Order: sequence, then C-alpha cells, then structure tokens
Amino acid sequence: MENKSAQAGNAKHGKQPKSAPQRLPVRRMTSAELFDRGNEVVIEHAGREYRLRLTGKGKLILTA
Repeated sequence: MENKSAQAGNAKHGKQPKSAPQRLPVRRMTSAELFDRGNEVVIEHAGREYRLRLTGKGKLILTA
C-alpha cells in the first residue's frame, strides 16, 4: 500500500497507482476426472513433460 506522499508523487508525474491483477477462478476437477480410468497423466509445461501418477494406495506422485 502506498503512502500519501508516494501517491502525490505519482500524481505529479502522471502515474496511476497500480491495481492488483484480476484473478481468474481456479479450475477444479476430481482426480477421477483427471485420470479418466487410467492411473497416469502427462502434463506439458514450459517444453517439459511431467507425469502425474496415482499409486495403488491412492497417493499422487509428480515426476519430471
């Protein structure tokens, strides 16, 4: 949060105070929807593949 003197300084230089970026709603799904009858999904991120596996004990493991 900017103080009043910083806000006044911004006004003198034609700058508007920065507003917080709008957040999109979080996409929510169940693991059953994600795995769809399997036990592994591949996630592509920044040119790499990650594997999300569902173990026999119901735990999730993410590996690169």
